[in-house]
Amino acid sequence: MRQEMRVERAVYAVAPLAAAALAHIGPAATWLPGLRRHRFPRLAGLGSPGHVALTFDDGPDPVSTPRFLDVLDGLGVRATFFVLGENAARHPAVAGELVRRGHELAVHGWSHDRPWWPSPARDVRELLRAVAVVGEVAGRVPRWYRPPYGILTSGRWAAARRAGLRPVLWTAWGKDWRHDATPASVRATVAADLGGGGTILLHDTDHASAPGCWRAALGALPDIVRDCREAGLAVGPLGEHGMSGSAVASVPLATGGTTGAAGTEPFRSPAPGKP
Repeated sequence: MRQEMRVERAVYAVAPLAAAALAHIGPAATWLPGLRRHRFPRLAGLGSPGHVALTFDDGPDPVSTPRFLDVLDGLGVRATFFVLGENAARHPAVAGELVRRGHELAVHGWSHDRPWWPSPARDVRELLRAVAVVGEVAGRVPRWYRPPYGILTSGRWAAARRAGLRPVLWTAWGKDWRHDATPASVRATVAADLGGGGTILLHDTDHASAPGCWRAALGALPDIVRDCREAGLAVGPLGEHGMSGSAVASVPLATGGTTGAAGTEPFRSPAPGKP
C-alpha cells in the first residue's frame, strides 16, 4: 500500500513538469516537412508560384560569406541571409557588406543553441538583442525569423511575436551541413523537394556544421539557380516572394509557373543583374 502511495505521489509530482515540457516543445512539430507544407504553408515559405526564395543561415562569416556574395553577384541574384546576432556583432563589416550588395537581412536568433528547456524570458531577451543588432546593420527593422535548427518552441513563437518578426522555415534544403556533402548532393537534395513558390535553405558558413561543408553549398549554387531559371522561375529574397497574402500551391520545378503578385513593402535589390 505504501509503495502504491509513493508511486502515486511521484506521478502527481512529475505530471506538471511533463505538461510544461510538452507545451514548450509541442509547436516544434512544425519542423516536420510534410506537416509544415500541408498545414502551415506560409510558415514553410510558400509564396508566388513563379518565384523561388533563396535563403542562407548561420552567418555572417568573414571567410566564407564573401565568397557567396561574389557568386551571387555573378549570378545576378539577391537573397535573404538569416544571420546570428552574435556573428553580426562580431563581424559587422561582413554584415554590412551583405546590405551594401543588396541582400536582405533576417534574424536567426542570437546564438545557435538548442532550446530543450523552457526559458521564455531568455528567448525574448536574446531575440530582441539580435533584432537590435541586425536592425542597426540593415538600417531597417528586420521582418523574418528562422530559429536555429528550425525548432519553433512556444517560447520562440512568443518571442517572435513580441519582436514583430514573422517565422519562416523552408520547403527545400540542401543538407549542406553534413561532412559528406558535395555540390552534386546539395543540388540533388534541393531539387527533390523544390517547386515554384518554394523557399530554399542553404548555409553560408560552417558555424554550426561540419568544418568546410559550406564549400558544397557554394559549389552547388550556380547549378541550383540555373535549374530554377530553366524551369521559368525567378530567384530572389523573401521580401520579393509574395508571402503577404494567402499562400498558394507549389508548382513542380519541372513545369515552372507564372509570376504571382509581389508582397506588400517588398525588398528591392538596388544592385543590377538578372531577375
